[in-house]
Amino acid sequence: MKLQRSGFVAGIALTASIALTACGSDNVPTGGGSTSAAPGSCVSGSLTAQGSTAQKNAMDEWIKAYQTQCADSKVDYQGTGSGAGIEAFIAGTADFAGSDSALKEDEQPQADAKCVGGKALNLPMVIGPIAVVYNVDGADGLQFSSATLAKIFAGKITKWNDPAIAAENAGAKLPDANIETVHRADESGTSDNFTKFLSKTAEADWTYGNAKAWKAPGGTAVSKSDGIATKVKSTANTISYIEMSFAENQTLQTAKIKNGAGEYVELSAESAGKTFENAEIKGKDGDLALSLDYATKTPGAYPIVLVTYEIACSKGSAKAKEVQAFLKYTSSTEGQKELSELGYAPLPESLRAKVAESVATIA
Repeated sequence: MKLQRSGFVAGIALTASIALTACGSDNVPTGGGSTSAAPGSCVSGSLTAQGSTAQKNAMDEWIKAYQTQCADSKVDYQGTGSGAGIEAFIAGTADFAGSDSALKEDEQPQADAKCVGGKALNLPMVIGPIAVVYNVDGADGLQFSSATLAKIFAGKITKWNDPAIAAENAGAKLPDANIETVHRADESGTSDNFTKFLSKTAEADWTYGNAKAWKAPGGTAVSKSDGIATKVKSTANTISYIEMSFAENQTLQTAKIKNGAGEYVELSAESAGKTFENAEIKGKDGDLALSLDYATKTPGAYPIVLVTYEIACSKGSAKAKEVQAFLKYTSSTEGQKELSELGYAPLPESLRAKVAESVATIA
C-alpha cells in the first residue's frame, strides 16, 4: 500500500470529525495548555516508557500537554536509545517503547510474548529527518552525495579538501584539515537509518550494512543525540548525523543531500515529507511498519529520514487503557501539529489516520 501525500504541512489541517484524541473531559491538550473540543477522556494512572532519543523532544512536549489536561495521568519517558527501549519492553520494564526502526525479525517474537493474546505493534508516530551536520569554519552550505558521505564515514576520505568533496562544492572554502567523523556510541535507530541510507544508495562505497550499532572503523563515538550535537558544536572539522530537531536546537550547519533524482536538497520538514510519497506499509493487522525508498526520485525530496515507532501491545498489556489514551493524543491532529514547531515533521494525513485507527483497537 502506497501512502498518498497531499501537502505535507497542509495535511495536518483536518476536520474535527476525524480527529481521534485521548484527553480530557471533551478537550484535547495542545501546546501551551490550550485545548480544542473533541470527544475523548483521560485515563488516570502512570506509564513508564523509554527508547529513541530522536523523539525525546517530541515526547517532552507531548507529555507536558497531555499531563496539563489530564492531571491524574503521568507519563515518564526516558531517552535511553532505541535498542535499550526495545530491550526494556521485552523485559517488561517499559509499558511502551520508542524505536527509530521497526522491530527486527528476531525481536518481534520476543516482543509478542509480552502481549498476552495479542502482538507487539509498530506504530509510526514521529517523522525525524536526519541532518548531516558539520563544523568547518567558513564552509557554509556544503552538499554531499551518498557516495561521498559513505567514503567519509568509512574512512576513505580523510581530508576536508579532498577532490571528491571539492567537486561537489565548487568555490567552498575547504581547509587542509583532517575530518573527524562522529557516530553514536549507543545502539541507535538513527544510526540504523543513516547506515541504511548509505547501504541502499552507495553500496560500492559502504560495505558495513545497516544496524543500530555502528560497524565502521575509526571515528569518535559519542552517546545520545544531545551528545552528538554538543560534540559537533564544540569541535572544529567534525561531521556527524543527527535528527533535525537537535541540529536546530544547537544551530548546527546542515548539509544538502543528493537524492535519487540528482538534486541536492536542503533539509526541511517539507522536503523530508516528500520521501514518504513512496513509503509502503509492510505490516498487517494493525502493524504499520514502513518500507522507505532512500533512493527516492521524487522532486525536492530529502532522502535521509527516519520514523520513530511506538512499540505497544495490541492486547494483553496491564496498562492497555493508559497506553491507548496517551497514544490517541500523540496520533491526533492536535498532537501531530505540535511537531512542526519542534524540528520534526507531522505524519502525512493518510498515515496519521491509519495510526489512529490502530491505536483505537488497543485493548
